[in-house]
Amino acid sequence: MQGAWAQRPVIAVGGILHESNSFHSVKTRLDDFRRPSAATPQATLDQWADNLDEIAGYIQGGRKAGFDLYPTIAARATPAGPVTDAALDALTGELIAKLKAAPKLDGILLALHGAMVTESFPHGDAEIVRRVRAALGDKIPLVVTHDFHANVSPEIVAQTTVLLTYKTCPHIDQKERGMQAAGIMARIVTGEVKPVQALVKPGMLYNIRYQYTSVPPLRPIYDEELRLEKEPGVLAVSVSGGYQYADVPAMGASVIVATDGDRTQAQTIAKKLSGMLWATRDQLKLNVPEPAEAVRRAMSSTKAPVVLVEMGDNIGGGSAGDATFMLSELVRQKARGWVVALADRAAVAEAVKAGIGGRFSSPAGGRTDKIHGDPVNITGRVKTIYDGQFRETEIRHGGQMYYNQGLSAVIEVDGSTRDLASYVLLTTERQVPFSLHQLISAGILPERQKILVVKAAVAFRAAYEPIAGEIIEVDTPGATAINPRRFTWKRVPHDLFGLRP
Repeated sequence: MQGAWAQRPVIAVGGILHESNSFHSVKTRLDDFRRPSAATPQATLDQWADNLDEIAGYIQGGRKAGFDLYPTIAARATPAGPVTDAALDALTGELIAKLKAAPKLDGILLALHGAMVTESFPHGDAEIVRRVRAALGDKIPLVVTHDFHANVSPEIVAQTTVLLTYKTCPHIDQKERGMQAAGIMARIVTGEVKPVQALVKPGMLYNIRYQYTSVPPLRPIYDEELRLEKEPGVLAVSVSGGYQYADVPAMGASVIVATDGDRTQAQTIAKKLSGMLWATRDQLKLNVPEPAEAVRRAMSSTKAPVVLVEMGDNIGGGSAGDATFMLSELVRQKARGWVVALADRAAVAEAVKAGIGGRFSSPAGGRTDKIHGDPVNITGRVKTIYDGQFRETEIRHGGQMYYNQGLSAVIEVDGSTRDLASYVLLTTERQVPFSLHQLISAGILPERQKILVVKAAVAFRAAYEPIAGEIIEVDTPGATAINPRRFTWKRVPHDLFGLRP
């Protein structure tokens, strides 16, 4: 083994990823992080490679480049409130311990979200990189990938050899970006390139409603990003939309460009794309209906299924997953043929107590805090109880294949008919709506429903857009409300465009 390490570049791979919502009332603790690993380093690499995310891309690209890969830690948690200092210390400590225990390293490929906020560090990702540098020195090549929603700071750009972000939202290019990072690392360790970087921030809160890269206003910028990356000397061009629910100084859109030794080229490209972002500012209008109007439109639509996007309870953005604003409005207007998923452990327990086919009458949702609405009393029949596990084989936002939302139950709500049944899907854990199999595994065929409520913003589109007759975004309260005026800001620059639309 030692001979093999000596002959080929030894590259460590791993990641610590969390999107932290400053306005979510529940902090993210160490136990919230999933850390898959296996009995041996090789088995761990094989396990991590069986995915569609950037770490899988590191491994596939690294193997193609002939690296000896050394696994460290791969930790992820569902977006929620800020990460505790204890969790940051434990995860970063484990990462550094494994890096120090590795054979002599030639480089590190590290996945960080870019929007981690901790109790003590507004930019948790930069703190992780600072600690890695302090432990291993500033000479070792460090290539970092970030989510499209990263809030990029000058500090992390200065501490990394190359920083690149996902290009798409929904994120369907994570594995591709991991492979790109591995390819750049291969050119670094052979001495072929000597990267330099430039960061330009246009000073914008680029509202999440418009962070859909397949259509304007971002599509032309995405296309230009790809074109510029093909220019001689350019290693990576990254446009980040930013994460608007982190109340931190670096919040907002960014452009990061890495070139082979030409800082002027990097700065010129970054300024060009930043200018393109700024030029779209007049298109970023928040003309979104509130729940009552959205439900009325859905009920009268002839384009089933209508997808109602409950943007204030965007689970993938760190919200509670139990907001009741859409549910209460569907009940109030006596809509039929709808589906709403709620994370509610207590309601699941009530369904289990009633048993399949039994009567269900219980409050549901609105349990996390007061900003996500009040519980709604649901009566009906327990249709399904199941383990909440499902698999997604297509490339979807997040690159995840295997999901587990915990013990779950489906309630067929009173007032349903044989042709228009309304369902509440109760889950033990919050589940991002990135896969239709969340519903299919529960026995619900989404294309046969009249109305589907998703607690999301943009990421759901990769799964839901192909079957949707119509999509209606809804302005609801919650930890991920799209209107920045719903929040009290303390750390974000007050002159940031879009902060007060």
